[in-house]
Amino acid sequence: MSGTRSDGELLRRIAAERDRRAFEELYRRYAPWLAARLRGRCADPAMVDDVVQETFLALWRGKAVYREDGDVAGWLWRIGARRLVDALRGDGARGRLRQALARLRHRDEASAEERVLSGVEHGDLAGALTRLSPELRAVLQATVIDGLTTREAAVLLGIPPGTVKTRAMRARKQLREALA
Repeated sequence: MSGTRSDGELLRRIAAERDRRAFEELYRRYAPWLAARLRGRCADPAMVDDVVQETFLALWRGKAVYREDGDVAGWLWRIGARRLVDALRGDGARGRLRQALARLRHRDEASAEERVLSGVEHGDLAGALTRLSPELRAVLQATVIDGLTTREAAVLLGIPPGTVKTRAMRARKQLREALA
């Protein structure tokens, strides 16, 4: 075999053939990145390690299916972020079922990533985001970029849901003003 296989090829081989080598290659490619990103959200290294393992186990067991319509890193991040919220919340499978049902209801809507990228392409969103306070930026990251609900963002950020809503409103107002 010559060269490095694409992420899509690895995922197809994992799904269709249960190819262990493809799985291991994808794991080596993304597990360190995912762990580093999750450590930015959770100070418990054991929990981060568990979440990384659960993320890749979901892929191996076929519970997480890549639909070939986006970035593999972003897809893995969404799985990992939701697993982290589940772990922090402590309701595992029940929480994942609720999230799966919510995703089915909103399948035809543009994803949070698509909305943000559209704003970056058509305005000075990046500059406006850097001018937000870290607290407002963290709420936007959790709710818009990571696609978490208000309740999930509250758990992740360690603040009440009402505070998440208030900060999200303030952030949107400041962004509208900055982009007007």
